[in-house]
Amino acid sequence: MSSDLLEEIRQRKPFASLAQEAYLSIQRTETVLHDAMDRVLKPHGIAQTQYNVLRMLRGAGPEGLCRNDIRDRLITRMPDVTRLLDRMEEAGLVVRIRSTDDRRLVHTRLTKQGRTLVDRLDDEVADEHERQLGHMSADQLQMLVQLLMLARQVA
Repeated sequence: MSSDLLEEIRQRKPFASLAQEAYLSIQRTETVLHDAMDRVLKPHGIAQTQYNVLRMLRGAGPEGLCRNDIRDRLITRMPDVTRLLDRMEEAGLVVRIRSTDDRRLVHTRLTKQGRTLVDRLDDEVADEHERQLGHMSADQLQMLVQLLMLARQVA
């Protein structure tokens, strides 16, 4: 059986296993989707991880989130969330406020500028998702979501 992925990555030798082909296909797909989303976000001066943080903070409401909560919710793991938040604060997208009840806790909240940016990006990001995956039926997308969830269960 010939593989489209073999042709796409110009590999002549067959994959060692179907599991290897599936893994590499997931990796290749992630790269293609990631690169396309970068093209959407780059004109706005933010990276995908920053966009993810903006979305999280919008959902958290006025209380914001602590650094560890942000770290634990990130789609893509990041070793230095503090530095990420430093850059976002310097850009005026977030503000960090130390708790008066527990000085060890620092809550990160969206600024008006951060809220405006994440709201403005909603349609562009939704359009990109539709461009990337809109050719698939609802049943196919649901199956894809379930299969990817199944793959993550052993990781």
